[in-house]
Amino acid sequence: MTTHWFSPPVPVKSEQGDLTHSASSAEAALKERLKWTKRGPQWNLAVRVCLRVISDEMEPEEARKAFLAAAEE
Repeated sequence: MTTHWFSPPVPVKSEQGDLTHSASSAEAALKERLKWTKRGPQWNLAVRVCLRVISDEMEPEEARKAFLAAAEE
């Protein structure tokens, strides 16, 4: 299976404390996103975008943008 890398990685602070995780691929972003308990419109969009990137329907940079918007939300 191909990994859909993007750069630079997106740092995300953990909901459980001061830990920071970095995601540098659509697969890692999706895995991290599914752990989140706060789920808004940007979260939903980011999940859909990551799935489309993994299906080779979109470019990895689109997953990075969506993940970043969800993290800021």
